[in-house]
Amino acid sequence: MHPDDPSDQKLTEARSTTRTSDATSTERTIGRHRAPEPPRRALLSSTPVRVALATGVTCCLGLAAVATVRATEDTPGPVQPLAEALNDRAAIADERASRSLDRDVAPARVLPTPSASPTPTPTATRKAPKKPVKPRRPRPVAGLDQAQMDNAKIIVDVGRELKMPRRALVVALATAMQESNLYNLASDVLPESTRYPHQGSGSDHDSVGLFQQRPSSGWGTVAELMRPSYAARAFYTALNEIPGWQDMSVTGAAQAVQISAYPDAYARHEDRATVVAAALTA
Repeated sequence: MHPDDPSDQKLTEARSTTRTSDATSTERTIGRHRAPEPPRRALLSSTPVRVALATGVTCCLGLAAVATVRATEDTPGPVQPLAEALNDRAAIADERASRSLDRDVAPARVLPTPSASPTPTPTATRKAPKKPVKPRRPRPVAGLDQAQMDNAKIIVDVGRELKMPRRALVVALATAMQESNLYNLASDVLPESTRYPHQGSGSDHDSVGLFQQRPSSGWGTVAELMRPSYAARAFYTALNEIPGWQDMSVTGAAQAVQISAYPDAYARHEDRATVVAAALTA
């Protein structure tokens, strides 16, 4: 084909136009969907810089976080005293309790006052409580036994309590020696008398006690006359009612009180009664 052929020339222009249009459409497609790929050298040169910057920022942030944590741990916070903490807890508990309608009133809290603890007393130095001291029993004299001497002491003690003179004590002792031999006797005629403390019994009507006084004669009740102290007081009271008894003999004074069927029997006990009275008043 000849180069100067006009048909060939037209074919060549058509091909050039087709290539140009294809290249233009390709560029448009690339610009629409993605950016043109940069040169390889530019990518390789910018990547290390970016990595270094990212690493530096990360390290700075880590150091700042560690410094913040350490500063928080090292900085001492306000320490709340123990007493205030306990009071706060108690106040919170009271506040919670006050919200309840069904509750008991809590007792007020009383804080113990610090005080010195008492020194314990050693066991060895503690004194045992004193036991009541029993009165000493008198030592028997004039041939009496202990029971007789105890009764004689009661007669003397009552006479001294009533401020009676020594002669009245001898009269009372001689009378009791004659009437009951200084024993507190019950009566076989009065079964009631045996219910009270006694040291034997007699059978002379309803006579009872140390002085054999009769309830039927107005000396007192059986229970009263069975008490030696009451019987002695009744005898001294009757003796004081006799005018001039101090000038009478022991037998005469005793008979004036007792009105016995054997008035002379009291005289034989005067000496022993004097010895016993002296021993109990010494």
